[in-house]
Amino acid sequence: MVVHVLEEMRIRALGVIDDAVVELSPGFTAVTGETGAGKTMVVTSLGLLLGGRADAALVRIGAKAAVVEGRISVDARSAAAVRAEEAGAELEDGVLLISRTLSAEGRSRAHVGGRSVPVGLLGELADDLVAVHGQTDQQGLLRPARQRQALDRYAGAAVAGPLEKYAGAYRRLRAVTAEWEELTTRARERAQEADLLRFGLEEVAEAEPRPGEDVELAAEAERLGHAEALASAAALAHAALAGNPEDPEGVDAATLVAGAHRAVEAVRSHDSALAGLADRIGEIGILVSDVAGDLAGYADNLDADPIRLGAVEERRAALAQLTRKYGETIADVLAWAEQGAARLAELDGDDDRIGELAAERDALRAELGELAQTLTDARTEAAGRFAEAVTAELASLAMPHARVTFAIHQTETETDGIEVGGRAVVFGPHGADEVELLLAPHPGAPPRPIAKGASGGELSRVMLAVEVVFAGSDPVPTYLFDEVDAGVGGKAAVEVGRRLAKLARSAQVVVVTHLPQVAAFADRHLVVEKTNDGSVTRSGVKAMEGEDRVRELSRMLAGQEDSELARAHAEELLEAARAGR
Repeated sequence: MVVHVLEEMRIRALGVIDDAVVELSPGFTAVTGETGAGKTMVVTSLGLLLGGRADAALVRIGAKAAVVEGRISVDARSAAAVRAEEAGAELEDGVLLISRTLSAEGRSRAHVGGRSVPVGLLGELADDLVAVHGQTDQQGLLRPARQRQALDRYAGAAVAGPLEKYAGAYRRLRAVTAEWEELTTRARERAQEADLLRFGLEEVAEAEPRPGEDVELAAEAERLGHAEALASAAALAHAALAGNPEDPEGVDAATLVAGAHRAVEAVRSHDSALAGLADRIGEIGILVSDVAGDLAGYADNLDADPIRLGAVEERRAALAQLTRKYGETIADVLAWAEQGAARLAELDGDDDRIGELAAERDALRAELGELAQTLTDARTEAAGRFAEAVTAELASLAMPHARVTFAIHQTETETDGIEVGGRAVVFGPHGADEVELLLAPHPGAPPRPIAKGASGGELSRVMLAVEVVFAGSDPVPTYLFDEVDAGVGGKAAVEVGRRLAKLARSAQVVVVTHLPQVAAFADRHLVVEKTNDGSVTRSGVKAMEGEDRVRELSRMLAGQEDSELARAHAEELLEAARAGR
């Protein structure tokens, strides 16, 4: 016996609900009531607890916030419990408390085990706690993509392993194909870019610029352009320091410093302070002599060379052409040339790259073909078992002659396909298979897609049969069915109720229903009731037992709680349900 998960939900200020407690128990719980009320009470509240989308319109008018709290029994070793503890939640005697608060402004908060958590965590926990199914799920089952997902889920590791490898190869193929197409479709642009780079690199190579050459030439041009002024200044400075031979009467700095040094040097022995000054004057004399010598050498070496100046200006003009095109300085030009050479090598190597990509693309297509065949084989094997199990369940749901099968096929193509079984076929991210669930409702009827061959009631029972089969292969502790019995009546409704009761032996089952035949099989019967005081409408929930349950089933059967015939029929339903479980 599987330990039940949901113990209760407490709901406040949600829609028309003021304050209600939905107590759930192990086994089969039926929720009935006025149209829509049960769904609002159970499905919407549970959806919020499981991380569903929050809508501020769910908050009751006049209330600041709506709060849904749930008590959930979990095994401390279960995936849900481990994930909750990783998020900081605490379990109390194997019970996990979950709450969701929705403000009237639309803000939403979630708490798990006393710890504030992201709402997304509720969705993670939901995968291991509760499976919710409603009429929208039935419609989803009509889509081939959902049917393929259902088959893959049933097949388990036999499909999951190859599918993971296939998905990785498929993503790589798309990336390789995109790069190959870009290289091939942009061939002209790449050729133009390569020509421009080649021209620029040749221009730079022909000029052979050196790092810093532009700065050096600028300084040389400045010096050559002002050579006469520089020579004249150097000669005047030299004469001031060392004297002018053509003017013997002139006074120069070296002579004056030498005279000062002789004056103090004669008496330096009498005062150490003056001796220090004498040394400093001596140093000045040496420095003056050195500078004068350097000025003489500078003047001798300075040559106003118009030819050299012309060559310098011509070289500067050549470098200026480079800096106008490729960078502000010669250093920038050289950096551009280095990058351009690398880019040109890349462009010149594109032809090789195109060949490499084409080879990888072909190899990936071959790999995908092999993996797709593996997926087809695994799906075909699982489809037989899955269809047989669902067919057996339909026999228990008043469809004894119905037969479910799967059609697995591929679509051939002449272009852009992969080879599977010796044929080129269309493929996608999940393989090359097109999966379709077929139903033959009675002998002699050809199998047809359930979207075309199943009535509303038959579709409901197929959906229930599929979920029962899943319960045996990939169980979750709790199932919530939201009017999954829609379109079913009479004997079929009784069989649906009996099958739900059987499912409840291995899992907790909660069913929102309007069928008394289904509700009669429940271990616990809850009724959602609305009250109105003339100004405010409120909803609450009440457990039906004994006479109250008979009255509720009578209301569901005939719309009259006190009808003797309805009461007799209700009591008969309950007796038959107890006997047929």
